[in-house]
Amino acid sequence: MDIRPIHNEADYELALREVSAYFDNEPELGTEDGDRFEILLTLVEAYEAKRFPMDLPDPIEAIKFRMDQQGLTARDLEPAIGKRNRVYEILNGKRNLTLAMIWKLHTMFGIPAECLIKPPSRAEDTEMA
Repeated sequence: MDIRPIHNEADYELALREVSAYFDNEPELGTEDGDRFEILLTLVEAYEAKRFPMDLPDPIEAIKFRMDQQGLTARDLEPAIGKRNRVYEILNGKRNLTLAMIWKLHTMFGIPAECLIKPPSRAEDTEMA
């Protein structure tokens, strides 16, 4: 197997071309082509993570996104957050999530915990900085 690390944009473009050929006809795991595909994907993902890091979403945006994805309402969040007025306080940024809420949102709705523990980005927070 002739596979090299991705050091620059040219290497990245080459790896993308090679890996994209496998998407139309994905090889079986454990075969030589399957191993090559898996290694190329790992290299591309590592390069992209280093070169194009992505910030985690705002916790409130993560909750709203999951609500939209799953067709959830404020009432559906009550078991994780508390009474409906508490849910709205959270969704409107008037109250911070507690550790218990974060854990329940993560376990009940599959929202990544690392998204929920990020401090919310509010206008007053950036003005104070």
